[in-house]
Amino acid sequence: MKTRLGQLSVKYSARGIPTYSLELWHDGLKKHRLIRGESESIVKLKATLQLEEWEERWAVVDARDQERSQRAAGKRQQEERKALAAEQSVEAQQELDGLSSLLNATLSVDDTINWEGLKDKTPFPEKKPTLRPSPPEPMLPPLPREPNSLDARYVPSLSILDRLLSSRRERAIAEKQALFASEHKAWQEQIAAIKRTHAAAIQTHEKSVAAARQDHEKQVTEWSVRRDDYIANQTAGHAAVDARRAAYESADPDSIVEYCDLVLSSSRYPDYFPQEFDLDYDPAAKTLIVDYQLPAPDDLPRLKGVKYVASRDDLEDQFLSESQVSKLYDDVLYQIVLRTVHELFEADTISALDAVVFNGIVTAVDRTTGKPVTSCVLSLRASRPEFLEINLTQVEPRACFKSLKGVGSSKLHGLSPVPPIMQLRRDDGRFVSAYEIANTLDGSVNLAAMDWEDFEHLIREIFENEFSSSGGEVKVTQASRDGGVDAIAFDPDPIRGGKIVIQAKRYTNTVGVGAVRDLYGTVLNEGATKGVLVTTSDYGPDSYAFANGKPLVLLSGANLLHMLEKHGHQARIDLQEAKKLATNP
Repeated sequence: MKTRLGQLSVKYSARGIPTYSLELWHDGLKKHRLIRGESESIVKLKATLQLEEWEERWAVVDARDQERSQRAAGKRQQEERKALAAEQSVEAQQELDGLSSLLNATLSVDDTINWEGLKDKTPFPEKKPTLRPSPPEPMLPPLPREPNSLDARYVPSLSILDRLLSSRRERAIAEKQALFASEHKAWQEQIAAIKRTHAAAIQTHEKSVAAARQDHEKQVTEWSVRRDDYIANQTAGHAAVDARRAAYESADPDSIVEYCDLVLSSSRYPDYFPQEFDLDYDPAAKTLIVDYQLPAPDDLPRLKGVKYVASRDDLEDQFLSESQVSKLYDDVLYQIVLRTVHELFEADTISALDAVVFNGIVTAVDRTTGKPVTSCVLSLRASRPEFLEINLTQVEPRACFKSLKGVGSSKLHGLSPVPPIMQLRRDDGRFVSAYEIANTLDGSVNLAAMDWEDFEHLIREIFENEFSSSGGEVKVTQASRDGGVDAIAFDPDPIRGGKIVIQAKRYTNTVGVGAVRDLYGTVLNEGATKGVLVTTSDYGPDSYAFANGKPLVLLSGANLLHMLEKHGHQARIDLQEAKKLATNP
């Protein structure tokens, strides 16, 4: 099998919008593709089409290889290899040309979100069950002829002696009459049996027809239920899209971020581009801040062609030089900046954006240490009036970037970090000063019975230890005991990080699904990338079922104790003891 499929995965944007992805490989063609889409069905359809295309192409290549193995080396084999080399060279050049025209490719596309296009209008896929034609009703078979006493068979043939002797004549007549009576009775019994069999067949037929009709009615009822559910879900989906559109057109800040997320998610790049980003919007300044994950230098293709070497009867890959790769990489990054800003301004139908700040972030391996490093390599603030005056079809991307006062090193491929012009906001008026709790713990402390405010600060400490290695920070919000946000973590990692909402539940009973639903709503309202719920007890199956597939993490009391132990702290959880203390203060 030359094709390989990875696991279907799903990622959620800062606004909770899912993006499904699936990796495909074809070892024979040396092809790799990462397919993304807004739904699982779209990704699977794209994957099926891609695999079919690869298999068709591989069938051609494989057929050629088999043919070459069966024939002596000769001119035809050379021509075929030359043709294959030429084909692969064209593909390589087309891929490089695509990178050189990333900016121009989007100029012919309307980046405005087509709200109606977001609605699933696919008709219900199942046809209404049809009632199969009933088999014909059983026919009464032809009945045997009724015996007649005048038939020659029953009329005695009298001899002269029979005529002379009355006793002989009467005996002959009696024999014929007895024969007639016997055969007539047999005929009557045969007729009755035939009619009984026919009547039973009619009854069986009627039952079969009735059962088929009843089964059809059941199928139609079940089909109607599925169709109605399908239409109801579609209607609800349409209503959700309409609500998102209304919220955006009313200039709701969160909806503006969500809309911009949709715009950038809809932009089509090569599959090996990360296309990950984080957004923030300042409604007062009408400025959108974009932290955009850019490809690393090693992510870009280097193959420029394939040459057929007749002396070895082999194909030889030809690659770009290091200087050509560096020039291509820098050009790609400048194009991505201008392309992103253009798409956001073009799609902004309500003039919500007066300016866009683009921070280009690259994660690559540091050649001096061999470890991955993440840094901002370029930053640009573009105002709407100034940017819209630019004729992007004629610009040189690097010169345009510089004219817009963009910040970046002269050689982007060197990955020299620069300070972002603006960064995502991390200020929140709800934050309060934190104090340490973990160092006061020992094996005698029952977490389920500790002060609820101390418990929230303990959770902050634990997560601060978790995030400290990556430069993250955790802040505690004002105490309210209202089930809202207890702490907020900021993970600087541009791919997996962002804003993380943390809720602490010092419970002695199982946490119900309502608390998990509330957390999910808080994640959406806060514009967070993930929500974490921590409790001293545990969760019911409904809670785990609801969290499945969502950016939610449920940590039980056992998980909490494990995290404490991981960071060198000891404590215990005794729910029964905590319940007794609560009832007997």
